Amino acid sequence: MSYTAQDFKKGQPRWCPGCGDHFFLASLQKAMAEIGVAPYETAVISGIGCSSRLPHYMATYGMNTIHGRAAAIATGAKVANPKLTVWQISGDGDGLAIGGNHFIHANRRNIDLNMVLLNNRIYGLTKGQYSPTSPRGFVSKSSPYGTVEDPFRPAELCFGARGHFFARAVATDDAGINHILKAAYNHKGASVCEILQNCVIFNNGTHDAVYKPTDRKKNAIYVEHGKPLIFGENNEFGLVQDGFGLKVVKIGENGITEKDILVHDAKCQDNTLQLKLALMGDGDGFPIALGVIRDVEAPTYNDAVYAQIEEVSAAKKYHNFAELLETNDIWEVK
Repeated sequence: MSYTAQDFKKGQPRWCPGCGDHFFLASLQKAMAEIGVAPYETAVISGIGCSSRLPHYMATYGMNTIHGRAAAIATGAKVANPKLTVWQISGDGDGLAIGGNHFIHANRRNIDLNMVLLNNRIYGLTKGQYSPTSPRGFVSKSSPYGTVEDPFRPAELCFGARGHFFARAVATDDAGINHILKAAYNHKGASVCEILQNCVIFNNGTHDAVYKPTDRKKNAIYVEHGKPLIFGENNEFGLVQDGFGLKVVKIGENGITEKDILVHDAKCQDNTLQLKLALMGDGDGFPIALGVIRDVEAPTYNDAVYAQIEEVSAAKKYHNFAELLETNDIWEVK
């Protein structure tokens, strides 16, 4: 059966006009329709926050959990019903602050979840406190003189937890979101999709370097497995290895040709270069990497749990409650 985005829509979203959540919601509904899993076979689970209102606007199974606990509830749903397609929606505060421990362990265990992190670098619902991804020196209601903390970088946290899938897109880039969500669905195991979005009220402009298509051409690089790492308004720049790091070069200068440019390998087990790509940007002279950065196969937690149950059950003398009762002495009362 084929679906349209309308099949996944419900209710009237209650977000601020211009919020990146509106853009992402429309892209998610479109991607789900193209993926083709029925709404009744899909669950969207969130924590608390602006982004976490999203399940209310999906014609699927859905649940708002308590703050930071989306990954824990999503894990239970997937393990209890492995045929269910589970999407977890979290903000940077909900997912990486109070929910940070669940985030890293969902990745470590490699539970077959599609985890979406909507990153606007602010607590929006509670009216503008700095979040775990706010940059050092960020002025907010809870840091009026500038935060003195270094932020989490979601990719670094994902990779450090032995994550096997990481992708990134911009909230206003429908094609980019569509691409990574489909890749996340097709990946068997824990997938993390970071969505860069502005909070128009409390942190507008935080991702302006890549929010408009014209700016993405100048400041972003779309990475694709098996393709050279080329970017620029006219694809005039590329990335080459420079010692243990990366270097931006201009194709055609100093004898540099496309053959000298690194080719992206999202399937490489060693995440060294993938992590370097994921951490580029934010004023360091490198473009911000968008697309599927890491996509590596590995055993999943939920498959391992059911395989273990089958193995243990096969070795038992009993396989149901009646047989269990008959394993001990039996008295017949007349």
